[in-house]
Amino acid sequence: MGIEIISTGGTHATLAAHGIEARQVSEITGFPEILDGRVKTLHPRIHAGLLAVNDNPHHRAQLEQHGISPIDMVVVNLYPFEQTIAREGILLHDAVEQIDIGGPSMLRAAAKNYQHKVVIVNPDRYDSILQEMRSNGGVVSAQTCGTLAREVFHHTSAYDAVIAQYLDRTAGEEKPLPVVLHIIAPGDQTLRYGENPHQHAALYGSFSSMFQKLHGKELSYNNIGDIAAAAHLAAEFDEPTVVIVKHMNPCGVGSGATLTEAYGKAFATDTKSPFGGIVAVNRPLDLQAAEKINEVFTEVVIAPDYPPPVLDFLRKKKDRRIVRQTVDLRTLTGWDVKSVPGGYLVQDRDGYRSSGEDFRFVTRRAPTEQEQRAMRFAWRVAKHVKSNAIVYALDDRTIGIGAGQMSRFDSARIAAMKAEEAGLSVRGTVAASDAFFPFADTVLELIRAGATAVIQPGGSVRDDEVIRAADEHNIAMICTGTRHFRH
Repeated sequence: MGIEIISTGGTHATLAAHGIEARQVSEITGFPEILDGRVKTLHPRIHAGLLAVNDNPHHRAQLEQHGISPIDMVVVNLYPFEQTIAREGILLHDAVEQIDIGGPSMLRAAAKNYQHKVVIVNPDRYDSILQEMRSNGGVVSAQTCGTLAREVFHHTSAYDAVIAQYLDRTAGEEKPLPVVLHIIAPGDQTLRYGENPHQHAALYGSFSSMFQKLHGKELSYNNIGDIAAAAHLAAEFDEPTVVIVKHMNPCGVGSGATLTEAYGKAFATDTKSPFGGIVAVNRPLDLQAAEKINEVFTEVVIAPDYPPPVLDFLRKKKDRRIVRQTVDLRTLTGWDVKSVPGGYLVQDRDGYRSSGEDFRFVTRRAPTEQEQRAMRFAWRVAKHVKSNAIVYALDDRTIGIGAGQMSRFDSARIAAMKAEEAGLSVRGTVAASDAFFPFADTVLELIRAGATAVIQPGGSVRDDEVIRAADEHNIAMICTGTRHFRH
C-alpha cells in the first residue's frame, strides 16, 4: 500500500530476511543505537513524528523547520517481561533487562494522539486492520483508532503492574499484601446480568480456563459463585466426596467408597435444597453417580473429568451446565477481594487446612477415635458455611447445617430442625462451630439436640463457662485455635 516502514534492530533483521524493505531507526534519527540497545527510539525525530497533531499549523511548521516527517502508525510488541520472570531461576538482573522503555513510550505517544495515529499493540488485530486498510484505501477509521488507543493504555498499565509486583517481591521487604493493589484480569465474558436482572455483570481473569463449560446454558453470575464455593469445599477432602451447594452454602456433603455412595449421603442431609443446586465431585464422574445426580434437577455439575459415556448421558438435558475443573484449587494462592465504598478489602484466601495436630482436648472426656474423625469432617465443612455456622455431622456425612444467622444459637436450632425435616437424627453426631461460643447457651442447645462432641476455635472470655457446661453433660470438646468466619 505504499507505506514506508521504520524498524529497530531485531525486527529490522527479520523483515530484511523476508524481503520486506524497511529503514533503520538510526537513519531517521541520525544517531546510532547505544547502551546495548537501551536507547534507539527515544529521540525527538521519533516522538515528534508521533505526537504532532496533523491539522495543527504550528505543529506542521515545526516539523518542517526541523526536517521531521510524521509517523502515522505504530506497531509494537513489548519485551516479554511476564514470560521472562515466569522462568525458573531467573535473576533480577536478567528480568530488569526485559523492562521495555522505548516500546511503551512510543505506544503511549501514539495513543495520546489517536485522532491522528494508528497504534497497534495486539497481534490479534493485525488481520482486521489490514482488511480495513485494503477496503478504505489505506485509511483506518477514527472509531477503530479510538478502540486501539484504549487497548494500548489497558496493555501498558497491566505491563507496568506486573513489573511493580515483581520488584515488590524481589525487594527483600515482601509484605503479605501489596502496597498498591493491582488487579490484572483481562475480560473473559459479559454475563447476562448480575445477582439480579437489573444489575450489569462480567467475568474477568482465567476462571473459564479453570472451569471449562462442556455443555448447557451460559454460566450466570450466581452459577460462577456457586461453582467456586462447591469446588473449594470438595477440595478439602482426599476420599471420594460429593458436595451439594445452594446460594454458596453447602446443603449436603458426603464421603464414601464411591461417588454414588457419597452422593446418597450428601443428598440425605437436605432433600429439598438440592433442587436447582450445584453438585461438585472430587473424582472423575462415573455413570452410576451421574444417574443418581440426574434424578434431581441440578443446575451445574462439576468434576475433574467425564468419561465419554457419562458426558453423553448428562448432555441429554440440554440446559444443565456440565463443567470440567482443570486445576487443583489447593495449589492456588491469591487474595479475596471485596468492594467497599471508596475502596477494597483484601485478605489472604482462607486456605488453612489443619492436620489436627494443633487441636486441643479441653474437656475431662476425650473424644473417641470415631468422634475425632467426625469432628475433622464437620470442621472442614463448617469452614465453608456462611457465618454464623453450625454443622452436625458423622465421620462421613453432614446431618444438619445451620448457616448465615445473626445468632449462633439460632444456627444450632436451624441445623437440628433441617436434620429433623430430612428424617435424620442428630443424636450421636458431633457439632462444629466456625467461631467461638460467646455464651454456653449454644453448647447446651447442641447437647439438647443430641451432639456428643463439639469442635470450635475457643478464645472466648467465657471459655471456662462453655467447657464447664460440656463437662457437666459428659461431652467431649476440641478447641482448634483457628476461626473460619465466612461473611
